[in-house]
Amino acid sequence: MKRDMKKWLKEWQAAPVKKAFPILSFPAVQLMGISVKDLIGDAGLQARGMKLVAQQTDSAASVSLMDLSVEAECFGAKIRFSEDEVPTVVQSVVSTEEEAEALIVPPVGSGRTGIYLDAIRQAAEEITDRPVFAGVIGPYSLAGRLMDVTEIMILCYEEPDMVHTVLRKATRFLIDYCKAYKECGANGVVIAEPLAGVLSPTLEEEFSEPYTREIVESVQDDSFAVIYHNCGNGTAMMTASIAATGAAAFHFGNAVDMEEMLQKMPKDKLVMGNIDPAGQFRNGTPESIRKETLALMERCCRYDNFVISSGCDIPPMSRWENVRAFFGAVKDFYEMNEKHAEGYKYE
Repeated sequence: MKRDMKKWLKEWQAAPVKKAFPILSFPAVQLMGISVKDLIGDAGLQARGMKLVAQQTDSAASVSLMDLSVEAECFGAKIRFSEDEVPTVVQSVVSTEEEAEALIVPPVGSGRTGIYLDAIRQAAEEITDRPVFAGVIGPYSLAGRLMDVTEIMILCYEEPDMVHTVLRKATRFLIDYCKAYKECGANGVVIAEPLAGVLSPTLEEEFSEPYTREIVESVQDDSFAVIYHNCGNGTAMMTASIAATGAAAFHFGNAVDMEEMLQKMPKDKLVMGNIDPAGQFRNGTPESIRKETLALMERCCRYDNFVISSGCDIPPMSRWENVRAFFGAVKDFYEMNEKHAEGYKYE
């Protein structure tokens, strides 16, 4: 369903009661009684999972799988699959300048990207009460998986031209991938760039921000919004550069202080986060996640552009009683605060 996303985001920020935006997709496997391996290989199951999550929660939007292996797999990276964990890259494909130059940009639709695109097409037809966002990896995070996440940090110093070669190819693919999601009916994408969060600010400005900005400028418009996600612990030192990407909204992990990020990021852009996905959603209790959620909202909801969320993608085996406790805490927070009592409905 096509929407004016610029208007939607503006109304969301103006709302005194803001619906939560957790990165919640993989725990759908528990609702369906299937494995993660089943889910990642079937577009119909992915769309059904997204719809079930939308039916079970009062989330602001529906988000597809944040599988950061799917793009690297298209380039030839070896992937490890698991019954109950998100797939991971286990073998890189570029280690020399010659391999970087020879790296072929795969067509969108190759590998599992065709499955993921079809899932969004189906989900966008079924989920009409809220925007639908696809998940994609960021350019530096993709390059890191193609070159090895440790090696690329060394190569940024020793072989920067080689890194830029891979980044240009990764960016070209990601632009086409995001455009394909737009054509499938997605209202936007969440670009996950966590590997950039471990760089120094200077390196992030060279090897992540320009390429992320190129993607944003190529695909974002009034009907298609880009949400930038970074869960690295260095993001607080690179807020100006992250803001320069031009993304419509920003999402941060629990490795940083959320209030500090709100103080540093643009006041006219939504800033989301950051309840610990592993420590709370996966391994916490309904009582602990409620306590953490209320405490974070107490600190941060005085900022008009704050949206409560998970700090990152919620793990597949996170207990649904914890997920429900999170949403219950959000609801109770607004009900307990008179200044939000009137509420605000946005479509």
